Amino acid sequence: MLHESIIDPDWEAARAPVTGADGLRWVYDFGAGVAEGHGGMAAELGNKGAGLAEMAQLGVPVPPGFTIVAEASRHHRANAGAFPPGLVAQVEEALRRLEGTAGAGFGALGRPLLVSVRSGARASMPGMMDTILNLGLTDATVQGLAAASGDARFAYDCYRRLVQTYGAVVQGVDAHLFDAALESHKEDRGLARDADLTAGDWRAVVAAWQDIIEREAGEPFPQDPRTQLFGAIGAIFRSWGNARAVAFRAMHGIPDDWGTAATVQCMVFGNRGTDSGTGVAHSRDPATGEPGLCGEFLSDAQGEEIVSGLRTPGPLADGPQSLEAAAPAAFAELRGIADRLERHFGDMQEIEFTVQQGRLFILQTRSGKRSVEANVRIATDMAEAGLITRAEAVRRADLSALKDRLRPVPDPDAPRTVIATGLPASPGAATGVAVFTSEDAVRIAADGSPVVLCRPETSPHDVHGMQAACAIVTARGGATSHAATVARAMGRPCVAGARALRIDPAQGTMTVGDHRVQAGDTITVDGTTGEVILGAVPMLEPETPPAVALLLGWARELGLSAE
Repeated sequence: MLHESIIDPDWEAARAPVTGADGLRWVYDFGAGVAEGHGGMAAELGNKGAGLAEMAQLGVPVPPGFTIVAEASRHHRANAGAFPPGLVAQVEEALRRLEGTAGAGFGALGRPLLVSVRSGARASMPGMMDTILNLGLTDATVQGLAAASGDARFAYDCYRRLVQTYGAVVQGVDAHLFDAALESHKEDRGLARDADLTAGDWRAVVAAWQDIIEREAGEPFPQDPRTQLFGAIGAIFRSWGNARAVAFRAMHGIPDDWGTAATVQCMVFGNRGTDSGTGVAHSRDPATGEPGLCGEFLSDAQGEEIVSGLRTPGPLADGPQSLEAAAPAAFAELRGIADRLERHFGDMQEIEFTVQQGRLFILQTRSGKRSVEANVRIATDMAEAGLITRAEAVRRADLSALKDRLRPVPDPDAPRTVIATGLPASPGAATGVAVFTSEDAVRIAADGSPVVLCRPETSPHDVHGMQAACAIVTARGGATSHAATVARAMGRPCVAGARALRIDPAQGTMTVGDHRVQAGDTITVDGTTGEVILGAVPMLEPETPPAVALLLGWARELGLSAE
């Protein structure tokens, strides 16, 4: 079973035909010694699928799976949600090969195979489309997972995650209804945290959620794993057209007709105890460009928890909550893989990973979002190391954007009242009036007033407000949370995880100690130091960093200009 032994090293499956009767190929396998695609196939496999195929070729430990090409989603969109002819048969063939690789059966009662379904466009669109984990669990197979793992709580924890996500993403149930039912159950049981719930508690919550789904969706939560799988694939294809994805593409100039690939992959489990977890690593600091592994790790968790901002993760190293403390061998392996991938791809990498009971798996690698300042440092470092040319360094650094985005810094000698300090998630500083909803950010910014968007945490639904804001503050989340990642990509100063703040969007207030900030009050955000400051602070023009001066010198030598 994949979820225990991970891969059967002696398995050699007889390859089934990879094309249908019409000659069209919809599916590419990867992992377990197979890599049918490669890193140059982002147009077909999306960034995620192409990266997984390339890593499989390099021997990086990726959970095996298969990617459905983006053309399938374009057909799905153009034909009222119908899958293209031959797709279902090819997916079924790929699933059988995956069962052989994993030594487990999709829908089997004894050794159930679970999979994830993830979106993957050719351009990075973090958090804009959907992901569904733990597919294959039903009222029957969850008992098989409990028996195979010897951990009933783990099995029902996985099941509740599937029911909640599938109900919301595929069946269209309001996610708040699930949250309310969970909170009611915890209140009745006198429990404060999700971690306090037993297997019996999760079993009861799942039953309550299934009742909600049947009532709200007019159909039950599906007890057939293949119904779940194809329902999830269709939902991933539909998510290309959701409002937040459309707005993100318009903002970043991504064509609407690209579509998204969908990757089906064996589950590995970060929610297997203290030596398990999930994280995001960067091969360099995305805020400064400083070389060296950095990132965040959340123990006993699955991937969506770290990017949502609902839990604050720990570091990769140096602390009791770190990956290094939880799984030192996995930490050392991750550091080596990050360096290898950076050199292979010739760029700073953002790596999503899971550790299952001390064993490392890489789920994705891509060129990481970074600040303009970090982009310059990375480009010059790589050119000096001979990984890229000076001309490529100048091209990557985007001199016109650099000129616009080297921001003023607060006068260090000016008086200030710092009300909170969080993580310096995206550098730069800005002053504006506090707003607490994305709608208010857009409305007030349209009148010409700079606004600071203050949220408990952001989600993809806040992208339009983040675009309108001059800076962003969150009370929860870390340096790889949604707020931090999107703010860096947009060039917005951001302080994330300022846990002393109590941000109440409904009341339009932010409180800490004796300080109370109301909507319309002026605050200053310093994303370089992590400070949230009352009122306006005088700004100074920054000195030109050495890496910027070096890059500008190369640009002059090459006859290029920032104008």
